[in-house]
Amino acid sequence: MTARRHRRMTWIAPALALVVVIAHQIAYGSADAAQWTFGIGFVVYAAVGGLIADRYPRNAVGWLFCVVGVVFAAGDLVSDYADRGNPGATPLAVLNNATGPGSLVILMLAVMLFPTGRFLSAGWRRAGVFVIAANVALGLVLALEPGRLTADLGVENPLGLDAAAGLLHALADAGGLVIAATVLIAIAAVVARFRAARGIERQQLKWLALLAVLAVAVLALLLVVAQFANLDTGSGQVAAGVMLGLLSMAPVLAAAVAILRYRLYDVDVVINRALVYSALTALLGAAYLGLVLLIGLAVGKSGFAVAASTLAVAALFRPARARVQAAVDRRFYRRRYDAAQALAGFGARLRDQVELDALSRELRGVVDECLQPAHVSLWLRAVR
Repeated sequence: MTARRHRRMTWIAPALALVVVIAHQIAYGSADAAQWTFGIGFVVYAAVGGLIADRYPRNAVGWLFCVVGVVFAAGDLVSDYADRGNPGATPLAVLNNATGPGSLVILMLAVMLFPTGRFLSAGWRRAGVFVIAANVALGLVLALEPGRLTADLGVENPLGLDAAAGLLHALADAGGLVIAATVLIAIAAVVARFRAARGIERQQLKWLALLAVLAVAVLALLLVVAQFANLDTGSGQVAAGVMLGLLSMAPVLAAAVAILRYRLYDVDVVINRALVYSALTALLGAAYLGLVLLIGLAVGKSGFAVAASTLAVAALFRPARARVQAAVDRRFYRRRYDAAQALAGFGARLRDQVELDALSRELRGVVDECLQPAHVSLWLRAVR
């Protein structure tokens, strides 16, 4: 395949996904920001997949992301078309029901193959085959299950087997277990690969883990907010939908940074800052609420309590940040913490050290402790 033809193929998927999303919005869409967010997410999947496939054509992750973007975009369009009872809606509804699990398994396969595009071992290859077979079986069950195709269509499934209705309903109800097993196997594959990875591959997996943890944290926060806020209103549902649409882009954004190796080693800095500011936010938030409560009980003026608490928290920010940073470095970045302590101790002793030979030995010892080089040499210019 020529380079020009290969590059043309890699950009067919994002172009097709963009056309499908625009057609969907024109036909059935609205100004709903949530729908647009999910649509943009499908295009992002296809575009990142095309970029990866263009750069690394032998990496299956890029091609799978291309398929994910197109399949999810087409699935949304087919679902809305079938729900409205348009001509040909019945076979499309059957197809949409049967291929629903397949859309998820493509994404999970991309996660299992991340970042090299190959399975970690023969055992994980068999796990991937099992995941595909289980979801194909589930799709077949959903295609043959009797009953209404959609709530709005009101048409019975023409492929439904009434003779095996009980068994098919039971198997369809167990479909949630198949989906859960698919996700858990993909997560287990990433964990196993991370434990075996070294060097660049380990850094790549850190990006995936970081964005996955952030996505789960934001989702948990969204669920907590939903318990206390009214999301049944139109604006609340739109806000929740936009947030979910943004969270759905986390895997492909991680792949874009990791596989294309853009600022790959900055992940350690990002993780460090995320740990520090998450802990700092929780600490200062708890301090603020506690001070507002205590000052309010003591003084009885809510406005004064809020102002005083705000000033106190602002004064605590810098020392609290330094202490939290030191605690994070000591717990998660011990080597860097020890190096900083060694340099600080050397700087304190340097002020009192005047003997050149002792100073040279100490400097070489600090360099060896902090950097652990194979050899250390110190060159001093002679004073004339």
